[in-house]
Amino acid sequence: MTAHNTFLGSNRRFHIFTAVKYLTYALLCFNVYLFLDEEMTSLEYTFTDGLELGQLVQVFAATIDTAAWVILLLLFELETSVLDDDRIRGWVKVTLHGIRLVCSAAIVYAFTGYYAELDTLYQVSSLPVSDACQLLGQGYSVLVDLDEYLPLEAANCAAFGQELWRLDGFDIVADSGHLQAAQWLAWTDVINAGAWILVVVVLEVEVRLQLRGNLSRSVMRGTAWIKAVIYFTLFAAAAYWGYAGDFLDFWDAALWLFAFIFIEMNVFEWQHQTSGGDAQAVAATTTA
Repeated sequence: MTAHNTFLGSNRRFHIFTAVKYLTYALLCFNVYLFLDEEMTSLEYTFTDGLELGQLVQVFAATIDTAAWVILLLLFELETSVLDDDRIRGWVKVTLHGIRLVCSAAIVYAFTGYYAELDTLYQVSSLPVSDACQLLGQGYSVLVDLDEYLPLEAANCAAFGQELWRLDGFDIVADSGHLQAAQWLAWTDVINAGAWILVVVVLEVEVRLQLRGNLSRSVMRGTAWIKAVIYFTLFAAAAYWGYAGDFLDFWDAALWLFAFIFIEMNVFEWQHQTSGGDAQAVAATTTA
């Protein structure tokens, strides 16, 4: 192959890589809408008497979390792929850091919402009835999955188990099977959200040390192992969502993992360019 053809092939691969990357980012933006739609539907069955400010994060935890992460993802893209290092100074640096600080606070805030939802699923009281049909006409809804409810009606009341629980403070009931399944999914949300917080902490450390010229081989080796453990946890969470049939969470998790492959590649290339190939040597040592 001639040098010209080699250049064209490399250029074509670069354009395909860029197109796939930004398509992934666009799909993640659309997921913000999907989570908002799901949580707005859930709100029709939960805080029916009105939503207080402190309860906002519990209801819209996934929307807040996903939106903040999308913005944070785009900031990483700017810093590691779009903007030259010499441009990340002055008001640009202050603006980027300010937005990142707000998004990081929103992510931690969303984490408290996931935990609040998990706690709610454990605040339950046993109902002294032999079956759900005895509750007809009392305005109850039934929990069928995490954030998914149905009106309790004659057409579906016989489908639920005999051991029934009421979520304290809500006109929502669940049998033991559906309640346990929702609890497991809520635990997955909490673990997944916590793992992603650790991801951004590690990436922040790498970016800050790289900008200061202090990202040593030993630090890079250590962060590589830490990220391997975290990403394994995230893959496990995604696999559980897929196993449980929670398509939206599975789809979102898969997209985020795919998106962070691009971010990691951006960081690696950036480190390679600014450290004269040291990053490549460390990566080879780590994977050996």
